[in-house]
Amino acid sequence: MRAIIVIILSAAALAACKPDNDVTGSIACASKLYSPYNPKDMKQCVGACIACDRGVTSTCSTSCMLKGAR
Repeated sequence: MRAIIVIILSAAALAACKPDNDVTGSIACASKLYSPYNPKDMKQCVGACIACDRGVTSTCSTSCMLKGAR
């Protein structure tokens, strides 16, 4: 009986770990701003972050650096 409860709780915990990032919406928005959008270009990445994700310069530049933009 305990094994069944543990399995059910484990399944519920794993189901809750689904990523909630809507990447496609951000990429579609960025593609409208920059015709050949390059997420590795720091200027384009920060501009798209500010315009599409409603970010601010400091957090967007940090996010872009962590994503590998230069």
